[in-house]
Amino acid sequence: MSHSAVTPTPILKDELDIVIPTIRNLDFLEMWRPFFQPYHLIIVQDGDPSKTINVPEGFDYELYNRNDINRILGPKASCISFKDSACRCFGYMVSKKKYIYTIDDDCFVAKNPSGEDINALQQHIKNLLSPSTPYFFNTLYDPYRDGADFVRGYPFSLREGIPTAVSHGLWLNIPDYDAPTQLVKPLERNTSISPMLFLRYVDAVMTIPKGTLFPMCGMNLAFNRELIGPAMYFGLMGDGQPIGRYDDMWAGWCIKVICDHLGLGVKTGLPYIWHSKASNPFVNLKKEYKGIYWQEELIPFFQSVSLPKDCTSVQKCYLELSKQVKAKLGKVDEYFNKLADAMVTWIEAWDELNPGN
Repeated sequence: MSHSAVTPTPILKDELDIVIPTIRNLDFLEMWRPFFQPYHLIIVQDGDPSKTINVPEGFDYELYNRNDINRILGPKASCISFKDSACRCFGYMVSKKKYIYTIDDDCFVAKNPSGEDINALQQHIKNLLSPSTPYFFNTLYDPYRDGADFVRGYPFSLREGIPTAVSHGLWLNIPDYDAPTQLVKPLERNTSISPMLFLRYVDAVMTIPKGTLFPMCGMNLAFNRELIGPAMYFGLMGDGQPIGRYDDMWAGWCIKVICDHLGLGVKTGLPYIWHSKASNPFVNLKKEYKGIYWQEELIPFFQSVSLPKDCTSVQKCYLELSKQVKAKLGKVDEYFNKLADAMVTWIEAWDELNPGN
């Protein structure tokens, strides 16, 4: 079975929104202009809503600040984090497109080992439009990429794959480390030692197997909003909360158990972006320290989650998950009771803004 025919990737110009959380002017978009300008941007301004965020000319965008979030959601705005990049998920909620790509404002265009600019968005689209294979691992990774296929011994009954819901991209330069690792490896970079020799550029896309969790990073992430959007809630983080920097990971654990239950795929690997700025490890440690402690109980919880057969939609799965969070993680800390309530509020707000979906 061959998949070597070269098929142009649809640009999906009218089917994809780019969501960007920010507290600063978006000068970084100039570098992304060749790739992002055809698309609609949803900018979620965190922090002081009276501050003016400058966006380079020529981009089609809408910008929401905290006042807008409060106006649109009313009391349900309590589920959207403040002073944390977790606020980005508001953009997922107000979008009306089929696909979402989200990126942080300190991420720039990376280069591949040949020195060519990487069109991250195009690679994410390729990942999302080709099937996933979570039930049997292919040792040539993604069999649907040009020049690859299923290896000898791969069951023919599984070669059609399943729909891909999430494409998780990676980063060159500043790795996505937690604070303790940052402190012991302050100079470590995932980058090149010469223009043509990359230390850790892995030219691969793979499906994360069913039953396997992963630490999702939200700075270079794409997903099919129609398939998994209601579960892409980045939790309660930041101002007034006891934890930060676990927003994307919480969402990743939730979406993975739901994707496994509903028969949807999650891919990781290409594309790379260039992560330009290392955050302060001491500030990060203050945000993360409870999460570092709690995750030793969170991971076993998600590994043991079982969703009933009558959970046939993302919303039903997510509401069931919120019940299990309250019943089991509420014993770990009162915060998880609050988070479980926010998960329900999130679904209620999603359904109000997206009736019939």
